Parts: sequence; structure tokens; C-alpha cells
Amino acid sequence: MRASCARLRRGCYNPRAMLRSRYRRIVLFFLRVTVSLILWDLMLARVGLRGWVKRTRPRRLRWIAADFRALSIQMGGVLIKVGQFLSSRVDVLPDEITSELTTLQDEVPPEDFADIRRLAEAELGAPLSKRFASFDETPLAAASLGQVHRATLADGDALTEQGQIEDVVVKVQRPDIEAIIATDMAALRTLGHWLQRYRPIRRRADVPSLLAEFTRIIYGEIDYLAEGHNAETFAANFHGRPGVRVPAVAWTHTTKRVLTLEDVYAIKITDYEAVTAAGVEHDEVAARLFEVYLLQIFEDGFFHADPHPGNLFISPPTAGDKWVLTFVDFGMAGNVSPELRAGLRELAIALGTKDPERLVKSYQLLGVLLPQADLELLERAEAMALDRFWGRSMSQLREISMEEMRELGSEFREVVFSMPFQVPQDLILLGRTVAILSGICTGLHPEFNFWESIAPFAQKLVATEATSNWEFWKDELGAFVHALVATPRRMDAVLTKMQQGDLAVRIPRVADQLGRLELSVRRLAGALVFAVLLSGGAQLYSGGEILLGRTLLISALLPLAWMILSRRGDK
Repeated sequence: MRASCARLRRGCYNPRAMLRSRYRRIVLFFLRVTVSLILWDLMLARVGLRGWVKRTRPRRLRWIAADFRALSIQMGGVLIKVGQFLSSRVDVLPDEITSELTTLQDEVPPEDFADIRRLAEAELGAPLSKRFASFDETPLAAASLGQVHRATLADGDALTEQGQIEDVVVKVQRPDIEAIIATDMAALRTLGHWLQRYRPIRRRADVPSLLAEFTRIIYGEIDYLAEGHNAETFAANFHGRPGVRVPAVAWTHTTKRVLTLEDVYAIKITDYEAVTAAGVEHDEVAARLFEVYLLQIFEDGFFHADPHPGNLFISPPTAGDKWVLTFVDFGMAGNVSPELRAGLRELAIALGTKDPERLVKSYQLLGVLLPQADLELLERAEAMALDRFWGRSMSQLREISMEEMRELGSEFREVVFSMPFQVPQDLILLGRTVAILSGICTGLHPEFNFWESIAPFAQKLVATEATSNWEFWKDELGAFVHALVATPRRMDAVLTKMQQGDLAVRIPRVADQLGRLELSVRRLAGALVFAVLLSGGAQLYSGGEILLGRTLLISALLPLAWMILSRRGDK
């Protein structure tokens, strides 16, 4: 990335050529990974090679993760953010992937300081030696879009609402980062265009709109004036709430591309040994982090949307004070609309009180259900899922056997096959935040129990709703009366069927349904391989890669022929 930026600044590098080379590398990488995963885990595993697939899976996943890490470090830009997101998902992704990508939090190569100095001085309108008493040329941290340097302000140079600050960190944007982002987003839009052609994905997500929202978020992250205001909003929301620290903004030394903040760097939240040495319990950190985000989402309606480990610190206890959870980097921040908050409140209460009917209602309020969704069937499926999985810790949830999931899937196969869910655009940032948060809490405390954490908060929401909203009591009374009136009729119907000998218990034909499921999955895998090869070949052919494009187009005939023959055999 540094070489590309240098060429851009010298004016001897064609942005169109950079676009083609970068997005081709990104597209080909994900194309190769997708085909590999489909062939191994969906096709070979179902033709008698399941044992071999299982034995080689850890090694293959490590190779994929290592290749992606190398590509991200070399290219930088948006790929670093994708890798950081994946590395934080220790709650769902295998260790072979997360452990390999963890170093991306600290391994981003720094920009040449001469380029950083040139940009910072142009933004601040004076040499660094004039604006700062000292400025460390060695970066404290290098991120995908900018890098941070420690510095010292002169006496009386920066007054904030918290008072005078001297020790600061200066965040300087990487030169030409907008061109790098444009290139990476062009590649992601190409991938999104392929995905949009696949009907099951097209029904559930408007991929172009999601990518447009992601693009807006990324470009918002390089507006340091907006980031400074986000930090002040966050600080105001947590004023008077103990245990949370936010750096003050030195507006005298801040522009759109340079941000100067109070130096609050401390123990990185994933430096588990240092956290222990400071006398701080890991489970206490996980609980406070989770609670702080519940407050942000449900009470403030404004949340820090980039909680990866490089942005969260533990300030050790000093002079009898308790430890403090410290936030930095407010480039990504989200707002929760009243409508979205209402849906999330329903979701939290439903999960905390094990209420499947309310859970489905929350899905409707959040807009995650397709119009044709079978609400009654979905409610029964959610009831069984809550009954089986509620109360399990994150580590226990990761250890759920395939047999248990298969049993649940066979019981509610209509829900599994129809998958009546879609991805609303306004949930993309919140969903990403919650996903990263879940991974961090699990990493801190493998036995972190989401249910135990959400239940007290849900009870608080119910209590607030019950004392302040008379309609709550009207709805609860109506539901109770309805159930009371319907009970005798239902009991009579059951007893009548028992007396007539018509009462039957339906047991799904598991073996038959699983056979059909496996055949459907194999056909789906073939269709996906065909779509990927066909789209990739067409894209590369039209882009001038004639030989590689023709190879992929010819290869697409193989899964197509296999699908046609398998359908005839099934008949």
C-alpha cells in the first residue's frame, strides 16, 4: 500500500490500473476460497470422504487465514478492517482462523513518517515543531486508515472542558487513503454484484444498499472532525457514570484529517496476562463491557461502533480507585432510531424472559422477517430453541453437536428451507458491533453467559414498562383472559380425540428428510460453484483476462452437467 501511495503522489501511477490490479487480487482471492470451501466441506464430505475432510480442515483453515492475513498486510485499506472483524469472532469462528488473524490488530505497517509529517503540517498550517512541544516520530499504533503518534502540547496550548491537557496522541490520516478505499470498495461491489445474482441472497438482502451503507460508514470514519464530536457526545452520555473513561479533544490541534486527543492509552483489553497482573478479573471486564453497550444502545441511542481490541483499554486501579474501561477511536459511531430501539427492547425482553411470541414480534419490529414468513411455525421453532439453548454459556453454545442441530432442523424443516429472514440496512452497523462485542466478551471469559447478563436488564425494561405504560397491563390482561377462555375448549378437543382414538403424535421421517436435505445441499453447492465460476469467468473475460476467463467459463460446465444428471437420477 505504501508503494502505491508513493506512486500516486509522484503522479506516475494510473489510478485506473491500480483499481484493476487491486480489485482483481481481492476478487480472485475470495473466489478461490469460496470454491475451496464448497468443494471440500459441501461436496467431498458427502461422497464418502467426510473423515478426510474433517482431518484436513484445521490445516486448510490455517492456510486460508494466513493467506488472507498476508494479503491484508500487503494491501492495507478496507481488508485490514475485514480481518480485524473476523479475528474478534472467537465466539463463532474456529481458533485456526481467529488466532492467525489476531495479529492484524497490531501488524498494520506504518506509513513513512515523512509523508505523515507533510500531511499533518499542511493540515495544521505550521511545522510540527511549532505546534507541539514534542512529537514522537515512531507511531504508537498504525491502523488501516490512519496512524497515531504520541506528542506533548505546550503549557496553556489546549484547554478542554476537563481542563488543561499536555500529553496527547495525534491521529493522522494515511495519505491518499480515499483512493485506496475507492479501490477496495470497487472490488467489494464486484463481489456484491455476483452475490446479488443468487436468488436466495437477493430475497434476503439488498447487497448494493448494504455496500452503499458500508461505504458511507468507511468514508465517515476518515472525517476526524466528526470523530471528535462523536467522542464528546460519548463523554457527555457517560458523565456521572463511573467506570468509563473517554479522552478529551484538543480542538486547537484538530482538523478533518488530523485529530489530537488526550493520551489515555493503557492495558489493551486482550492483553490477558497484563489485565491479570493489574489485579482485574476477566469476567468482571466482560460483564462491564457488555453492560456499557446495553446502556449505549437502549438508553443513549448512540453507540461506539468499532469495539475491536485496539480501541478498548483497561486503566488499572490507582490510589484506591477501581479500574476503568477506556474507549478510543470514535470514527465509527451509530445512532439507534426510536423505531429500532423499540424493536431491540422487545428483543431484549423476549430473550431475557424466554418469550418466543415476543421474540417473533421483535423480528417484525426490526424488519428482519420476509412478508411470507409463517409466524406460528417460527414461534414454535423459537420456543424449542430457547428451551434447548437458553442459559448455556458461549463456550457451551460452541460445543453444540451437529446431531442436536440436525434434530432441531428436521423438526422445523420448513423454517430451515424457507429461511424467512432478511438483512435490513439500518442494522448493518449495530450487527457488526454486537458481533465483535460477543467475540471480545468470550475471549475475556470463555464461560461468559449472555443469558445471565441480559436477564437483569430485560427485567429492568419490563419493570419500567409496567410502571410507566398502562397499555402494558391491558395487553397482559388480554393475553391472560384469552388463554383462560381458550383452555377448556382445547382440553375438550384433546379429550374427544383421545376418546375416539384419533389422537396421533406425528414424528418427522428423519431419515427420509435428511436424505432430501443432503441432496438439496449438494445441488445448492453445485449451483453456487456454477454461479461463481460463470460470473467470475464473465467478469475476467470482459476485463481483458481472456485465458483465465475462458478457463473459468469452461469449468462452469462441469457443475452444471452434474446438477442436470442428478435431477434426472432423482426422478
